[in-house]
Amino acid sequence: MTQKNQQQLGKTLWHIADQLRGAMNADDFRDYMLSFLFLRYLSFNYEESAKKELGSDYPKLQENDKRIPLSVWYAANKADVPDFEKQMRRKVHYVIKPQHLWSNIAEMARTHHNDLLITLEDGLRYIENDSFESTFQGLFSEINLNSEKLGRNYTERNAKLCTIIQKIAEGIAGFSTDIDVLGDAYEYLIGQFAAGSGKKAGE
Repeated sequence: MTQKNQQQLGKTLWHIADQLRGAMNADDFRDYMLSFLFLRYLSFNYEESAKKELGSDYPKLQENDKRIPLSVWYAANKADVPDFEKQMRRKVHYVIKPQHLWSNIAEMARTHHNDLLITLEDGLRYIENDSFESTFQGLFSEINLNSEKLGRNYTERNAKLCTIIQKIAEGIAGFSTDIDVLGDAYEYLIGQFAAGSGKKAGE
């Protein structure tokens, strides 16, 4: 990915952040957006590793099939899941359940699923506490998905998260999925958020 494309991706994501955070301070919104970007990074890496591990057994779905391939494999191979996850912990050093993968979270956001907040919360907690020993303990401790900054009640917070995640997913979709892409965007956003710390959107 060229430096120009890296910067363009960073600018695209920053524009999304600036449009969506509303009255929220930049340093408050930063934790949400960067956590979602890191979940995307972990998920992409995990799914690519799962493809290698499962080989020809990894489900190949039609383009219009919105199911998550790993979810399909889990459902068809329940007895093999423990051994698969053991191998993934040994080789990748962490496990993400299919329903917690970014691809599923993004699809739930796209359809404004009522259970997105619950699913996301469960996923982040699992990655932190159960994925692999203490590797990711406290990784997402800076974000509170039940904060009133996202909405006054569950419905408002869920809707806000759906919008944020949908826009991030759409912003990323137009760029390369190389494993370094989100790292580049992450660094760009760190700088932008630092420059805008304490400011409201548009200031």
